[in-house]
Amino acid sequence: MNLQLQSTLQELPLWEVQIEIERPGNELTMLFEQEPLLPGIILMRNQDFVGMISRRKFFEHMSSPYSLALYSMRPIENLYKSLQSKISLLAEDMLIVEATQVALQRSPQFVYEPILVETKSRKYKLIDFHELLLAYSQIYALTLTQLQNVEEQSRIASAGFRDLQQNYARLVQNEKMAALGQLVAGIAHEINNPVNFIAGNIGHAINYSQNLIDLNGLYQKHYPHPVSEIKTFTDQIELEFLTADFANLLASMKLGCDRIQQIILSLRNFSRLDESEKKTVDIHEGIDSTLLILQSRLKTHQKGKKSITILKEYQPLPLVECYAGLLNQVFMNIMANAIDALGECSEFSVLNCESASLIQNSPAICIHTEITDDNLVVIRIIDNGPGIPESVQKHLFDPFFTTKPVGKGTGLGLSISYQIVVEKHGGQLYCVSAPGKGTEFIVKIPV
Repeated sequence: MNLQLQSTLQELPLWEVQIEIERPGNELTMLFEQEPLLPGIILMRNQDFVGMISRRKFFEHMSSPYSLALYSMRPIENLYKSLQSKISLLAEDMLIVEATQVALQRSPQFVYEPILVETKSRKYKLIDFHELLLAYSQIYALTLTQLQNVEEQSRIASAGFRDLQQNYARLVQNEKMAALGQLVAGIAHEINNPVNFIAGNIGHAINYSQNLIDLNGLYQKHYPHPVSEIKTFTDQIELEFLTADFANLLASMKLGCDRIQQIILSLRNFSRLDESEKKTVDIHEGIDSTLLILQSRLKTHQKGKKSITILKEYQPLPLVECYAGLLNQVFMNIMANAIDALGECSEFSVLNCESASLIQNSPAICIHTEITDDNLVVIRIIDNGPGIPESVQKHLFDPFFTTKPVGKGTGLGLSISYQIVVEKHGGQLYCVSAPGKGTEFIVKIPV
């Protein structure tokens, strides 16, 4: 899509699959199965618009007990009344940027619902919320590129232009945090529903299977000489091995389910990016949640490269009143930069931390926390990468300053992090580094 800042909703892919509301509910299932990407279906009565049923709401409702039998052969109208869907209706000539802002303002339970678009001829179509976010991100990238080009061509260094950059950075941060918070929370919610079904039943499955195994043991005890057909089948399925391994199989499934629930909990903790009020939180919990989000980037996928080791030197900390989600974003920005620096390094310096002896010429990030006598919580994030020259350190927290190639960095991460720590929390954020000595970022937050 060749989108511009003034692009409107009519330039995006729109769906217009319709069905009469008197039709049986199982026809909805067939339509959704025919179009795997279909976000929803428009409901009509004698060619007049009635409403909309989204794919997410439909399958969420139909997955509950007895729903399939209750609604599959009855008119769709019965199902539609029970869903109590809230519809967002926008005009096709609305700007994509404005439409995204309207969509993000919806309540969490409806934010992922598709959006109804009304054409000038009073026809109705649907747009997927994720498609809208993708279009918005393309427009944002285009706007950022244009701004960077103007900056390069004009080389304006006036105070007025610096103010413009600061305001733009704040705007980007607010929009990004709102979208990311909604996105991560929504993903956690979507995963949590089916996982709860599994977690709620796997314990019963373990008990039922053990009862069946015990019953089989009683049969073998009291009827030790079965007929030849049973004995042959018992040998074919390797009953002794099956009985011993089945419990292990179910236990591993429960372990996997517990792991998914732990990930969901961390996603929910990390997704507090758009909270507008301070809350009392555990700083270590926020760091651990951020590390879990970055877990895949810590593991190398290149031949000859070593995975990044995380060393935790956590000291006991009091609960801290802060904007938890924003601090998580600070940790994310600093650690993501450390991962990028280590990924481009072939020789590694000695870590400046107590656990340095555990690492021998391999990439590592050490996270050290402590509380000072003057009631400051200190978080030190240290890597053993190539280090940062002094000439670059002077501009680390300037908006739009980046040493990364075009398309890999916006130059906003550390600038926004500085604003969060210093302006939002009255704390301190600074960098200690030298070429060949690694890099250390120090965050200080008052308790």
